[in-house]
Amino acid sequence: MAAGSRLIQGLGASAAGSRAASSHAENTNTFLREALDQLEYPERLQKLLLTPNREMVVELVVQKDNGEIEVYNAYRVQHNNSRGPFKGGLRYHPAVDLDDVRSLASLMTWKTAVMDIPFGGAKGGVTVDPKKLSERELEKLTRKLVQAIKEIIGPSEDIPAPDMNTDSRIMSWVFDEYSKYKGFSPGVVTGKPVHLHGSLGRDAATGRGAVFATRELLKHMQARLGVGRDPGGFRARCRP
Repeated sequence: MAAGSRLIQGLGASAAGSRAASSHAENTNTFLREALDQLEYPERLQKLLLTPNREMVVELVVQKDNGEIEVYNAYRVQHNNSRGPFKGGLRYHPAVDLDDVRSLASLMTWKTAVMDIPFGGAKGGVTVDPKKLSERELEKLTRKLVQAIKEIIGPSEDIPAPDMNTDSRIMSWVFDEYSKYKGFSPGVVTGKPVHLHGSLGRDAATGRGAVFATRELLKHMQARLGVGRDPGGFRARCRP
């Protein structure tokens, strides 16, 4: 069970979390404000679009294989669901904090809106280095997380997905644990193995999207800027 939890809702949500003077979430909102100002959105509407609907912070208590007890911080930020259920990945990383997750949740809102798909934006994370956990410990951690957030996720509410250091195996644990409490629910999470109601091509979707985006960028450069360079000569460095 979770040792403790904190649920922050409404317009006061953005006041909690990171103490950084210039945080990722603040930087994200700075760019968004510039866009909203250009569109002449009223201040009241801007506040609604800049503020997460809900933020959940939990502490996950996990007994490791050697009998020791570890406590891990976990987060789920639901930014906006005006267009449909919250949608966003779940990442495991030692540097994850509420500020990171808040920023990424906001970006998910705009990603789904730009692509005109009927979802909102959310993101989740656990402050952990999964490379230091055994498979059994990783499964325990994942199931503890689902137990903590099961009341705020679901096929019509909030649908997690793979992200940094999470994969189809972890999504299968999410699916299984959630179904224990809510009944058979393959729609609670995407990125599951194909034999567990997953989708073909999901594991390569992000990389494929990057290729398509790069092709379009090169077309733009050739058409607008007169650049005729062969894409085979380009080199790029990617990060999650």
